[in-house]
Amino acid sequence: MDKASLYFWVKTAHLVFVIAWMATVFYLPRILVNLTETAGQPEVQTRLLLMGKKLYRFGHNMFGLALILGLALWLYFHISGGWLHAKLALVALMLAHFIVAGRWLKGVEKGRALPSSKALRWFNELPLLLLIAVVYLVLAKPF
Repeated sequence: MDKASLYFWVKTAHLVFVIAWMATVFYLPRILVNLTETAGQPEVQTRLLLMGKKLYRFGHNMFGLALILGLALWLYFHISGGWLHAKLALVALMLAHFIVAGRWLKGVEKGRALPSSKALRWFNELPLLLLIAVVYLVLAKPF
């Protein structure tokens, strides 16, 4: 396999795992919203906690695979530029967002209260803004 074909397949796999991770980034806060809105319904909350834990684990796996393939793109194919540093900073913010959501989920299991439903709805929207900026940086490579 020539280098151009390998680049195509590595980048394709990287994007697939990024998309899978982003699905978890978008959906995990929604599970938290549902947890706040189903107080007093232990069966529903138990199901939501189980879903959240599985989703969080899946998200970590998808992020790890996306990271490994991203490192391959950077190190083997020499992807570089100022846009890449900005993109990585935004991805780090999204990862922090994902980890906060996961810690809140784990806190619920320990009996800790979540932020309000309204606050969690706003929290759920933040990754979309970051994703828009990441996509712009990757496509436009403005610097």
